[in-house]
Amino acid sequence: MSTTGATADPLATLGSLPGVPDSVESVRKAVDRVYGHRIMRRRSTEITSEAALRASRGSAALSGADWALEEVRRRSDFGADDEARTVGAALRLTAEAGQLLSIWRQSPLRVLARLHVVAAAEADDAVGRPRRAGEAVREPLVELPAPGAGEVSGRLDGLAELIVAGSSAPALVTAAVVHGELLALRPFVSHNGLVARAAERLVLIGSGLDPKAVCPSEVGHAELGRAAYLAALDGYVSGTPEGMAAWIAHCGRAVELGARESTAVCEALQRGAA
Repeated sequence: MSTTGATADPLATLGSLPGVPDSVESVRKAVDRVYGHRIMRRRSTEITSEAALRASRGSAALSGADWALEEVRRRSDFGADDEARTVGAALRLTAEAGQLLSIWRQSPLRVLARLHVVAAAEADDAVGRPRRAGEAVREPLVELPAPGAGEVSGRLDGLAELIVAGSSAPALVTAAVVHGELLALRPFVSHNGLVARAAERLVLIGSGLDPKAVCPSEVGHAELGRAAYLAALDGYVSGTPEGMAAWIAHCGRAVELGARESTAVCEALQRGAA
């Protein structure tokens, strides 16, 4: 998302695109259903923990490690191979995101660097900083051309400025833009998809839309499928009003599905089946 020639609040402008207000309202209703469930009043910590596990599984699936939920729950060794390391990275990111909320609005680039360090979990000069000219991106599931280092730097700065300045735009719009911009830029040499989805999670929680982190959008993104995810990302990258609206709507549907997942968990707990 370019901020060149932007209005004082470009995110608010996106919130008025055709179809976006309907997506925002639909998400709000889905989130309200979860928070209004009687189980949430007594066992919200359990719902949050379960949502975090399912979010990690969903994000890992979109990065090529599509494990069954019970396998993620059961495993303790996440260093055996590439898929295991991807699942481990997703679990670490989900756990870390909640610890960074207080920093996000003041220093989003610092938080993104930290998320990459957590995801990569290795000692390497390229970890925790935007990639430099000549450094390749290891993000095989996203085939879009990666912007050059100079463009990455400028657009990251622009994104950070928008976050720090704040916006009157709905949380869904801000979360979708943060997610889409990071996925389009792929600012790090690796783990960009995982980091982008963790950043979306941060916005949804920190905005107050989902303060208890019980509406995991990662679950919805995985359920909608990788093909739909990448097709929606194409719309974001196009920069057209129609493409941007389609991406925001896709992210909204993902939040709705995450909310539905946690509603089902609440129902299972209520029945004593979980």
